[in-house]
Amino acid sequence: MNTQKPTIVLVHGAFAESSSWNGVISRLSEHGVTAVAAANPLRSLSGDAAYVRDVIASIAGPVVLVGHSYGGLVITEAAAQNDAVVGLVYVAAFVPETGQSAFALSASEPGSTLGEALAAYPVASGGNEFVIRQDVFRHQFAADVPEADAALMAATQRPVTEAALTEPLPTSSPAWKDIPSWHVFGDQDLNIPVAVHRAGAIRAASRETWEVAGGSHAISVSHPEVVVQAIAAAGKAYLAGAEAEAAA
Repeated sequence: MNTQKPTIVLVHGAFAESSSWNGVISRLSEHGVTAVAAANPLRSLSGDAAYVRDVIASIAGPVVLVGHSYGGLVITEAAAQNDAVVGLVYVAAFVPETGQSAFALSASEPGSTLGEALAAYPVASGGNEFVIRQDVFRHQFAADVPEADAALMAATQRPVTEAALTEPLPTSSPAWKDIPSWHVFGDQDLNIPVAVHRAGAIRAASRETWEVAGGSHAISVSHPEVVVQAIAAAGKAYLAGAEAEAAA
């Protein structure tokens, strides 16, 4: 039989944008895998997840949903009780339980230096949004990325609202409870402490976990090949399961 390969939907997190997945997309394309990098609005967790659900709904066939950083909360909400999603890949990402926010999770273990690296600006809709100051962006976010590339990332980063980072996960059934997940992170992540990543992978009963020595928060940029390994593992697991089910 010819089981349809899943489409890979990539969801960036705070202080990043869709091109942060370019290295991952190019490698997936070499293997004939279709990928879509969603433009995460970074305005509210519930609203961002609703947007990603719309992206998923526009795709015919199964989806492996990949989230980076705050995008981990977004994919956890967007994939909840969503039959189109057959695998989750958390890339230096939060793995939240119901009621947990990005801010609460980042402070659940020591080690994050993000707070002191942020600049805040008021937004017309109320509240504040945050960016990482350009003078510390590389050290904070992308220490293992070449200096010129990190400078471009700093200049093109997408601000995130305080509301998005403090909104608790709404769903009563986080997607990782029902959908198999794979996890990739670096042990030198200064945004999300590595202990938080490890705990998240355990919480979600990770099928396979990659911990990259020296890896920064920008792991999809500095080590796209490892991210692709995790995505490939998720895709292969779905195909093997679908073919076994069809043959039964």
